[in-house]
Amino acid sequence: MQKIISLRLLPSEAANETLVKKYIAKAEGVKVSSVSGFTLVKHSIDARGKQPLVNLSLKAFIDEPWQRRAFMHFNFKDVSKAPVKVLIIGAGPAGLFAALRLIEHGIRPVILERGKDVRSRRRDLAALNKQGEVNPESNYCFGEGGAGTYSDGKLYTRSSKRGDINRILQLFVQFGAGEQILYEAHPHIGTNKLPQIITAMREKILECGGEFHFEKKVIDFIIKEDKLTGVRTADGNSFEAPAVILATGHSARDIFRLLNDKKIFIESKSFALGVRVEHPQALIDSTQYHCPVRGEFLPPASYSWVQQVDGKGVFSFCMCPGGIIAPASTSPGEVVVNGWSPSRRNNPFANSGIVVTVEEKDVQAFSKYGPLAAMHFQQSVEQKAFAAGGGKLVAPAQRLVDFTAGKPSSSLPECSYLPGISSASLSEVLPGFVHKRLQMAFKEYGNKMRGYLTNDAVLVATESRTSSPVRIPRDPETLQHPQIKNLYPCGEGAGYAGGIVSAAMDGERVASVIAVKV
Repeated sequence: MQKIISLRLLPSEAANETLVKKYIAKAEGVKVSSVSGFTLVKHSIDARGKQPLVNLSLKAFIDEPWQRRAFMHFNFKDVSKAPVKVLIIGAGPAGLFAALRLIEHGIRPVILERGKDVRSRRRDLAALNKQGEVNPESNYCFGEGGAGTYSDGKLYTRSSKRGDINRILQLFVQFGAGEQILYEAHPHIGTNKLPQIITAMREKILECGGEFHFEKKVIDFIIKEDKLTGVRTADGNSFEAPAVILATGHSARDIFRLLNDKKIFIESKSFALGVRVEHPQALIDSTQYHCPVRGEFLPPASYSWVQQVDGKGVFSFCMCPGGIIAPASTSPGEVVVNGWSPSRRNNPFANSGIVVTVEEKDVQAFSKYGPLAAMHFQQSVEQKAFAAGGGKLVAPAQRLVDFTAGKPSSSLPECSYLPGISSASLSEVLPGFVHKRLQMAFKEYGNKMRGYLTNDAVLVATESRTSSPVRIPRDPETLQHPQIKNLYPCGEGAGYAGGIVSAAMDGERVASVIAVKV
């Protein structure tokens, strides 16, 4: 007999397979020897009470042999001689998963990526972190795997209506992710493991006959009678295909400018902007788990919050327990920060973006830029952060209590941001409506989470790439751009996703629609 059973256990009990079997036997009124094994279906931690508990949903095998977890089968075809090919601009999650889905449909994907492969990309990331030097084509946002490769690998999403979340997670497992992502309530791969997974995806695409072209920056669209027939790249090459998937990510400002210059309809879109706050991980552990020291059976604690402050949403974004703050700038003269964690989440700091919603009414001073108004507003704040930091990607920073009190910080605590931080008044960097609401929000949240509002925490500016400030419209059924046929906007950069899994699902969805058409 196989049965789904729910248990609430102490962390030490949940980590002990023998004890779990005993609890299964007790719940079902059978002997322990009757329980041959179990498979986890869902695993989550409930830290609301004084004693953290683990919620387990599991499939128990009683009086029958235990069976390993069943994995999905994917029918990747040989498309080396396929008569139809599709261009994919961008090798982030949306582009990669679109390519894999096209291969399943027997269509040859041709991927153009402006940046480098993951191995070559590392040298440019080292220059970012150590010398504060930005390669505009190869950084934390541009290159194989896109921003997803170095964005922590969080796979949690509420976007179940966009596609099959389990299918995306199963694909990640096929390419090297641990199977725990299939049952963890907030699945996470880790930045240290994602490069190998992304490489495995590329190798499969090539093995099946797809194409990968690195350092191919698209600089023009080939349009004939309102139909996109191909693209031109910066090295003088042209690529043509009956369909083009535009999956360039939320930071490809040159693509937004190109679309606007060619009078291809795009729209300004709301996004969020603020800071990244970093606390000692031990402090977050003690406040969340209600104990002086986190036990060995509990993972580093996280938190999330959403609140309305003076008519605007303020919320945490991409919280990274045991992580670091990384430089996510894509052009010289700007400071952008993001966060990530390794798979073990074993760094001594916890960081999170804390951001405020930016709407169309907030960027009126940039209205002369039309649909690029929000993008130019975003860039202006990043440039202010660069100036305040003093250059070389040094980021302006302020202790948390000092920030809420409007007081300059005479010194700063240790911080994981490798290019370095410099004491600055963030009121001179952040827009007034953002600064004011962040002050209010931190005070309010400090009343809810004991110990959170402390000068041992530091704010680092600016967290500004939460999502795309531009939307590229598409027909809800055909998924084509309403003005230019054969152009399929996709993923975060087009405004239709908000993370790795939702971008991957959107890529699959677009690929499946194209497969029916071509």
